[in-house]
Amino acid sequence: MSHIIYSEKSMRKIISSIVVLCAILFSANAAAETRYGVVAGADITDLRFKQDLIAIEQSVGYMAGVTSEVMFPGIGFGIDLGLQYTQRGATLNLGEQEIWASDGYSKERSYLHYIEIPLHLKFKYTNLAGFEDYVAPFVFGGPSMSILIAHNKIEALEYAGAEFGLTAGIGAELFRNWQLSGSYTWGVTYALKTVKLQDFSAQNRTWKIAVTYFF
Repeated sequence: MSHIIYSEKSMRKIISSIVVLCAILFSANAAAETRYGVVAGADITDLRFKQDLIAIEQSVGYMAGVTSEVMFPGIGFGIDLGLQYTQRGATLNLGEQEIWASDGYSKERSYLHYIEIPLHLKFKYTNLAGFEDYVAPFVFGGPSMSILIAHNKIEALEYAGAEFGLTAGIGAELFRNWQLSGSYTWGVTYALKTVKLQDFSAQNRTWKIAVTYFF
């Protein structure tokens, strides 16, 4: 497999993001019920290019990190905020076009490693006459920022240092501490582009299944 490329600039972005994350949590904690947890899951990612020049195959990745839930009492609304490592990417059939086949490229798996910072509005339905102690459904959605910290070396590609996405999802809370969720994220900025064709760029499209445990 190709070498993974790490960026010192990306690491500085991560540190700055952690500081911002802590500031948001501190300000929200004064007026709401806040709890913290760990999250892990799997994702299936597709790369959507502007033009349909090559075949793209979805790839399976994974994610893990820390999360927080800030719920405002009595209204069912709150905020999910986290800091998570996630691997995305897809398989690109570059060899289908002579412009890349002439350089020796064929079927190439692109690995994209991110630190993701989701900031999602959540509505949790808890007016269930006590049944919410066992199961409480919820929906969530909002933006997320993903900072690229590493990628494998495919010289035909250039990578964006960060990308933004919009997420929508559903889930259920089980026995107060566990949450199961499924979501879909639309990348709204490009994740990578080809070197030889400057206008041939792609955005991430990601399905995710996650399990969260709150302390």
